[in-house]
Amino acid sequence: MDNDGQLELYTAVAAQLKEAHARVRALQVPEGVRMALTRKLLVITAAAKHDPTEATQRLERFMTGLDEERIPEEEL
Repeated sequence: MDNDGQLELYTAVAAQLKEAHARVRALQVPEGVRMALTRKLLVITAAAKHDPTEATQRLERFMTGLDEERIPEEEL
């Protein structure tokens, strides 16, 4: 992949991560649930540094879960 294409991919992933974090912050859920979702996003963020394509796929699954209201129960 050329440098321009890679830069565009990183830019797209960053924008999607920003949107995902905003959506998680806006959820009306208990704090424990919000923390669990935020941890998942942090894992995806870390993965994006090494494999942005895989991170994009994981982020799409995460966002689909939010769209379908598949939200984990509060952790104890």
